[in-house]
Amino acid sequence: MGAGHGHAGHDHGVSGQGAADHRGRLAVALGIGAAVLVAQAVGALITGSLALLVDTAHVLVDVAGLAMAFAAAWLVRRPASARRTWGLRRAEVLAALAQAAILLAVGVYVLVEGARRLLVPPDVPATELVVFGVVGLAGNVAALLVLSGARSESLNLRAAFLEVANDALGSVGVIVAAVVIATTGWQRADVVAALLIGVLILPRATVLLKDATAVLLESTPPGLDLDDVRAHLLRLDHVESVHDLHSSLIATGLPVLTAHVVIADDCFLDGHAPKILDDLQQCVASHFDVAVEHSTFQLEPAGHADHEAPSHV
Repeated sequence: MGAGHGHAGHDHGVSGQGAADHRGRLAVALGIGAAVLVAQAVGALITGSLALLVDTAHVLVDVAGLAMAFAAAWLVRRPASARRTWGLRRAEVLAALAQAAILLAVGVYVLVEGARRLLVPPDVPATELVVFGVVGLAGNVAALLVLSGARSESLNLRAAFLEVANDALGSVGVIVAAVVIATTGWQRADVVAALLIGVLILPRATVLLKDATAVLLESTPPGLDLDDVRAHLLRLDHVESVHDLHSSLIATGLPVLTAHVVIADDCFLDGHAPKILDDLQQCVASHFDVAVEHSTFQLEPAGHADHEAPSHV
């Protein structure tokens, strides 16, 4: 006897209608990012600054990432189908993975190019550099304000927010480098700022890459301890054992859990089985930090294990 959490009128659909709609925020942030990209590209050409050039490359990645995030926000709204039973909810995870990979590539480039330019730093005009740094910072702060209210609701939004935040720090580095050059004449400040931008990019990109990869590898959702889940399920009346317990994250806010549950044989005869199923699903939906509202349990008599494949554990 198996059942998903859609029996007795409980319909937890997986179409995009269940996903929060962040398209408006992303569209505004994308427009701001595109304007900053044009301004900083012009500034990099005028000043010849490595820090500003690297920050411009970061903004380019940022804009590309926001564009991917915006496209993913549209895709996750598409309904489920017989071919794609979860719809396109994992589009946000793929977008986050692509953004993390690009950020890592940019971070490595910054470190390599910055080390090379430390040997022969070019002359950089401080006044022009600080002007374009301020323009970039203002644009990034505006984009952060747009994205900040929803950054915890989606891996996709989190990726976009991290990119803009890193770019804002890069703009701060450009401004500081311009001030140092103006006051001391030390041209290597521009290269040092570029290296710091690279150092800021790599850790955050690594964390994002790790989180996105964990979803794709169907790792247990963070905050959900399956040993604890098993222990709770075994405390329920008539539950004798639990095996084939699996849980993964389809997308942000969509954890799923499946399990085979052995119950007393007479429960299938005296009408207890439906009540046990309700208790199981209520348990995983309410007793843990991660509420699993989409669960599927297969209720089995004790002898059923003899008919299962050896891989069932």
